[in-house]
Amino acid sequence: PPASPTGLSAYVAVSQLLGLTLLATTGAWLGHYRGGVAWHSPLQFNVHPLCMVLGMVFLQGDALLVYRVFRHEAKRSTKALHALLHGLALLIALIGIVAVFESHRTKSIPNMYSLHSWCGMAAFVLYLLQWLLGCGFFLLPRASFSLRSRYKPQHVFFGIALFALSIAACLLGITEMLLFNIKDSYSHFVPEGVLANTLGVLLVAFGLVVAYRGEAPAAGRGDGPVHGLQDADGRREPWGWRPV
Repeated sequence: PPASPTGLSAYVAVSQLLGLTLLATTGAWLGHYRGGVAWHSPLQFNVHPLCMVLGMVFLQGDALLVYRVFRHEAKRSTKALHALLHGLALLIALIGIVAVFESHRTKSIPNMYSLHSWCGMAAFVLYLLQWLLGCGFFLLPRASFSLRSRYKPQHVFFGIALFALSIAACLLGITEMLLFNIKDSYSHFVPEGVLANTLGVLLVAFGLVVAYRGEAPAAGRGDGPVHGLQDADGRREPWGWRPV
């Protein structure tokens, strides 16, 4: 088998440490400063940021790393895990979207008026479309080899772009929550503001590590038919920079 990309294990370990830390930071913020999380209560809104960070950032990022971590496994199994993680991320994100809409309805707050909501909804809808197209083209391939070859660069590009958009939407959401809840004291470096800002930095750091490792050419799977890089007719799959 091909040699492991230099530093891959370290990058994966750092990404997971950052991911778990940002989840813990989100929980600490919501639990200590925002009262916790509950569905049928005034705390229902807090389900939204928790689900979006877990689904649209952490799980989506891990799904992008699947082909790096399991680069020596059977290609079809890796594809299935890649699709499964993305699908789970979408499901959790959907729960978060339902939570915020129901919370707004209960409190008579208007929906979809802020830049955060526009970017967030665009990220979710496009992410769902990306997942459906990916399953259709690669997991359950009925498209021709040449069509898959032409679509692959777009799938790779939009995968990274939507991950970046998801993180941007989270950053906008953090700022929006802070301005709604601690507008008068935010500029005084109050502990809640510092913790939320730290969460934002962790989101950016996680995104950079995942994007760098996910796009590094040396991090791809090994070449050759033993790694499943050929189609049924013996032609090589167009892996490009990052297999999907």
